[in-house]
Amino acid sequence: MLGIVNVLLVIDGIIMIILVLLQSGKSEGLSGAISGGAEQLFGKQKARGIDLVLHRGTIVTAVIFFVLAFLSAYVLQ
Repeated sequence: MLGIVNVLLVIDGIIMIILVLLQSGKSEGLSGAISGGAEQLFGKQKARGIDLVLHRGTIVTAVIFFVLAFLSAYVLQ
């Protein structure tokens, strides 16, 4: 059982990394942050389309990752 949970943990971690890397940036990079683009970071911007799907997928995989890590560390040992 522990081996299955660890394999699922690795697969979930890889999927989470892919989802984070596929997301588009919220500003124009370092030059945007220096010149005032950082104001948009705390603004009310709603993700739309594929960005919304990637954002929600990242949240779901993060929750699954936490649950699997908790199972692996405390429950199964």
